[in-house]
Amino acid sequence: MIGIHRGGHDVVLVTDAPRSYLEELAVRKRRYGILMAFRIPCLLLAAILYHIPWLAVAILALSIPLPWMAVLIANDRLPRSASRVERPTRQSDAQAIQVGHNLGEDARGR
Repeated sequence: MIGIHRGGHDVVLVTDAPRSYLEELAVRKRRYGILMAFRIPCLLLAAILYHIPWLAVAILALSIPLPWMAVLIANDRLPRSASRVERPTRQSDAQAIQVGHNLGEDARGR
């Protein structure tokens, strides 16, 4: 989380908070399950196409690295969200006085 120093206190932006461990674990389990689900149809397709040996071997060869790839992809950290947050900025005293002065004029109807 990013803290902004303001008047002796750190302001913490909740939008920069990382995902919870349980939420991240659920996403990783889902990724692993989806990738491993591709292996079963590959093995079944290779068994169905046994009469075309080169195609059955090619499909089996493609399915061999799937468990390894599934583990690597599932264990990869989730990317941080790319959303941009408008963070408060520190104004100089002169800018703050000018803004306050302009607001006062608008309220009086000038």
